[in-house]
Amino acid sequence: KDFSTAEMRLVHLDLKGAAPKVSYLEQVFPLLSKLGANGILVEYEDMFPFKGELEILKSPYAYSRGEARLAIRLAPVASQKQAGSRCRQGRCRFILKHDKYQHLREVERFPNSLNPHAPDTLPLLKSLLSQVIDKHRHASWIHIGADEIVHLGEGLDSKTWLSRSGGDVGKMYLNHIQEVVNFIASQYQGLQVLLWDDMLRKISVGAIRESGIAKQAAPVLWFYAPDLDTEQIETLVSKYAESGFRTVWFASAFKGTTGPAQAWTPLSYHLKNHLSWLKVMQAMSKHPAVRLQGIALTGWQRLSPWASACPVLSPPLVPVLWPPPPPGGFTEATKKKILDTLGFRNIHLEESTCEGNGAFPGSEIYRMVEQINGQLKESVGKVLDEESAIKGWFSQYHRKHRFGNPRNLETLGSKVLNLQAGRNQAFWALASRLLGLSFPDTVEEWMEENVNPYMDRLRKFVRDYK
Repeated sequence: KDFSTAEMRLVHLDLKGAAPKVSYLEQVFPLLSKLGANGILVEYEDMFPFKGELEILKSPYAYSRGEARLAIRLAPVASQKQAGSRCRQGRCRFILKHDKYQHLREVERFPNSLNPHAPDTLPLLKSLLSQVIDKHRHASWIHIGADEIVHLGEGLDSKTWLSRSGGDVGKMYLNHIQEVVNFIASQYQGLQVLLWDDMLRKISVGAIRESGIAKQAAPVLWFYAPDLDTEQIETLVSKYAESGFRTVWFASAFKGTTGPAQAWTPLSYHLKNHLSWLKVMQAMSKHPAVRLQGIALTGWQRLSPWASACPVLSPPLVPVLWPPPPPGGFTEATKKKILDTLGFRNIHLEESTCEGNGAFPGSEIYRMVEQINGQLKESVGKVLDEESAIKGWFSQYHRKHRFGNPRNLETLGSKVLNLQAGRNQAFWALASRLLGLSFPDTVEEWMEENVNPYMDRLRKFVRDYK
């Protein structure tokens, strides 16, 4: 068995900052399809072409309506029968950061969670969902997020509700989800709702059954650690089956889950996560009452709208797409197939490096980023911190008090000037390539976060030298 035992095999596109251009998706979607994906899970956030009252939510670089239509047509599908099998996901933090919607926050100073009791909350969600679904009328599923709702129950309205009803936060959560699910079911017949399962883990079987959401919704179980507690996941699958859900989904991760500032994707970490999920999938025969509908490989661009960007580009799902390794491990046959597809000679999992230039869309950027990640900090530090001539003839003290012997400076200056010139040339080439893949704000952010901390030291040194 492999991941192909799941009916749907989705690749997650997180567009909240560092979104790719549609022209890049046009190149990468055929590769994803070749590797086994038959659907896309798009987390639009502010890249969706909202209109009317919701237009304020759009990024300055949001896709146009024409670009959104093109991306939909390009998305990988297994067959014409499944041509609508694509999912869309929405979260609310990108809404609540705006002053216009601050009054809808559960806790006023934190833009993390909606107040489910505010009169304007449900109309806002209905409007948002309608615009997204209407743009994807052939989709079979809509992912509503509904995860990690921190501070729920801490707002004044929620405390009042809890006090009056004698209920609990889980019941309050289900009431809100039930309203959203019922709206989708009544307005868009046949459209199945997906939601992350972490909030459901803490809610009783009886409460979930009573809410009725299992008739139109399915939980997506997500765990991103390299070594999963498979027994815990099987227990959750049994719980959801008992709660009335007929199908479940799983979610692993191929990047962006190892910290808020991960500059380079740790391949071994994510491969182990996929292998753990494979074991869970092979155990699904123990749960005949519920069916595994699909699996999504998530790739997070940033952990929240306020976090730094995760790796701007990874070798596409290396080495963890379909078919994955059998239970025995990551076999040479599987490895060779992936290497041939991606144009690499070898993969070193523990070092998270690949040999060869690569032959996938964006591989040249991957190589440039790898060089920066592995060499920039070291090369600048080696010259400015370890070069004995600089420490002896042009130290920080010399530069602060603006004195030195020109003869000595001329001897050491050429080395630093050549380093700066070479690095500048490489960075301009990288920036140019990045602009072909993503938008100016993404390129600026990536350079500020990953290049300028080291290059600024070099630039200041050169200014002092000159």
